[in-house]
Amino acid sequence: MKPFISRTVTGIFAAAFALAVTGSTIAPARAADPGVTDTEIVLGGTHPYSGPASAYGNIGKGIAAYFSYVNDKGGVNGRKIKYIDKDDGYSPPQAVQLVHQMVEQDKVFAIFDTLGTAVNTAIRPYLNQQGIPHMFVATGATTWGKDAKQFPWTIGWQPDYQSEAIIYARDILTNHPKAKIGVLYQNDDYGEDYNVGLKRGLAKHENMIVKMASYETTDPSVGSQIATLKASGADTFMIFATPKFAIQAMVLAAQQSWHPVIYLNNVSAAVPFMNAASKAGGPGAVAGVISTIYLKDPANHARYAGDAGMKLYNEIMAKYLPSADKDDGNYLYGVAIAYTMCDVLKRAGKDLTRKKVMDIAANLTEKDNPWAYPGVVIHSSPDFRFPITQMIAAKWLTTDWSPMGVLVDTRTMTTAAK
Repeated sequence: MKPFISRTVTGIFAAAFALAVTGSTIAPARAADPGVTDTEIVLGGTHPYSGPASAYGNIGKGIAAYFSYVNDKGGVNGRKIKYIDKDDGYSPPQAVQLVHQMVEQDKVFAIFDTLGTAVNTAIRPYLNQQGIPHMFVATGATTWGKDAKQFPWTIGWQPDYQSEAIIYARDILTNHPKAKIGVLYQNDDYGEDYNVGLKRGLAKHENMIVKMASYETTDPSVGSQIATLKASGADTFMIFATPKFAIQAMVLAAQQSWHPVIYLNNVSAAVPFMNAASKAGGPGAVAGVISTIYLKDPANHARYAGDAGMKLYNEIMAKYLPSADKDDGNYLYGVAIAYTMCDVLKRAGKDLTRKKVMDIAANLTEKDNPWAYPGVVIHSSPDFRFPITQMIAAKWLTTDWSPMGVLVDTRTMTTAAK
């Protein structure tokens, strides 16, 4: 597979991180770390620019755009980031090969924002053994939190999937207490995390789930799964899927004349995905779908008219990605997470080490990310590796997401039912 290499970009990185953990496989400290000079930081990552999750490739493009913007402003503390971003096709073996190449040949300082639960699980042992910062992974799998002591060089960014699913369970118990729930999920750790969260949230009401149907990322369609869920009598539909299959699920449900209340996981709720489902299945396929948000919605022009962060986002997109659909929240996700990366590098100062950068990332309080949903604070600690824990439920109203209720801090949630 031919790698995708972004343009040179901005930021700052650092060297030397060793952490003594009894019984761990963490590498000892070295005299100097590669990938950082007086003028440049080399940062690596992978995204699926091809394959079943290729829609997420726009995250990598958004990251590159933000780094370019920062570079043009002089970089972070005088250093610019050379961002090497390669296409892993959403394939863990391919990602492992590429990460080895970036560490051993390209001499990256750190790996940043690799996407996908299976991908990051596959590359995590190597990066931790080598003492390479595995920064702000693009996945909400609970393992980034619960296994932090075993893998201290890895840290997440977005809310965890189980907590997100608990939010959906709470909404069901409050607004649809007699629901019969059908679940479509990806048959891997990503999908299972959502299932665990839903069941935790429903607690003693877990029997509201009447049918669960899984799919493989190699499946051409989820048509048979939708037919099975419809036949179960389910009137509430949980979609725990990546964009390709989430879009299919909403369209096929409409085409099979099944019109349940739909809950859609956040990672597949970008506006272009909803528009694609509406175009293929009709407006009824997406009407009233419920999801969650924790970042600003670039498609909600009315809500964010005059917002300084959105104005900056539009300026960045116009200059560095002029032909892109700026309403796609995946670009904004990339810009927002790149902001946090640069914030960490800035706080590390001129005297950069890998250990310092990792320590700052694991003790972070960022209140001013321009693209976080109002009120969201990006916060981490050595024992808590999900910097974003606040979300708000939202409903799809024709062209964009409309927030419902209040911002919820998922750290306070253990169950939705007593």
